[in-house]
Amino acid sequence: MALFLGIDPGIATTGYGLVQKVGSRLTMVDYGVILTKAHTPLSERLLVLSTHLQLIIETHRPDGVAVEELFFNTNAKTALMVGQARGAILLTAQKAGCGITGYTPLQVKMAVCGYGRAQKQQVQYMVAKLLCLASPPKPDDAADALAIAICHGHSVFER
Repeated sequence: MALFLGIDPGIATTGYGLVQKVGSRLTMVDYGVILTKAHTPLSERLLVLSTHLQLIIETHRPDGVAVEELFFNTNAKTALMVGQARGAILLTAQKAGCGITGYTPLQVKMAVCGYGRAQKQQVQYMVAKLLCLASPPKPDDAADALAIAICHGHSVFER
């Protein structure tokens, strides 16, 4: 049995999802988002993100943390802000002693849908199906985090 925490990094909204793997079966344990307020200094937003993530890690004690790699091709300012949020996430997970793995959006889509160019709705549909949920999790950031955790669950062998 293993428990994986998937994280979809963002400065305003960071999605998280916990998936348990028993044999080849994956089940959802918890999911949600960490929100930070706009017009708040960046350092305070990063502290809020880190503090909430630390609490999630302390509560659930995941065996591994999977974080989506950044992919931006348009807005450099947004990329920089999300990169700083990702840095706070990596530092928090590392300080908690968690093993950390990064996955690209292409890898996540391949693992969840079998197609690297799958649309967001397809990924959300498959997250619900793979975790036996009645409907796709909301908000989108949480569903994306669960997809990242599923990807990690497919990539890791149980000990």
